Amino acid sequence: MTKYLVILIALVVIAVAASGATAATIGLFDWAFNVDGATYEFANGDSMPTSGVLVGGLGTLTWSTSTAGNHNIIAFFDHEIDEELNTYFNEYGDTSGSPAAGQSWEIDEPGYVFGDIYDNVLSGFLDNMNGVPSTSPDDVSMALGWDFSLLTGESADIEFILSDIAPSSGFYLAHTDPRSQATIYYSSNLEISGGGPTPVPEPGTVMLLGSGIAGLFFFGKKRLSNK
Repeated sequence: MTKYLVILIALVVIAVAASGATAATIGLFDWAFNVDGATYEFANGDSMPTSGVLVGGLGTLTWSTSTAGNHNIIAFFDHEIDEELNTYFNEYGDTSGSPAAGQSWEIDEPGYVFGDIYDNVLSGFLDNMNGVPSTSPDDVSMALGWDFSLLTGESADIEFILSDIAPSSGFYLAHTDPRSQATIYYSSNLEISGGGPTPVPEPGTVMLLGSGIAGLFFFGKKRLSNK
């Protein structure tokens, strides 16, 4: 009886400890955007040029345009995970999958010590490199970008997705705190719609055009026969 009582107490202690465990604290420390050369910075008190809301630093932001021509957009985020418990110098970044056509990325220390990611964001160019791998943990920030072109009549919708759940497919970045094993996943989608094939002239237009060409042919032939 005593043996079973000890086992029961041990199970209760384990259950209480598990129920008392709390999820990692995630916070968004800084962000910046570069949209076709125009920069938006949290440090400057700017508003994000996107729609959508981040809760606890996580969520989906959307940016859209229907302006024909070349476009470049970059979104940078600097999160902290359990900063008050174990600082932010023990974290690392990783990638999964292959970038889509026109997609760029960067993981780096946010620029306070050795990282160049923030300068690259403001310059509109990401170097597609991970400066904070698991072998060299430090402060982590992430950025994703797109270069694309639109024809007249086309529109683009871009999503920037920050989540604590890994995407099931596609390319994404990851920011991990090894102590809590919490990870922030950063992915992005580009969808271009609209446009279409060149309009085909209606039959009446084709006949009118053909008549005009025929008239020019006979007029030219008549002029030659009169010479």
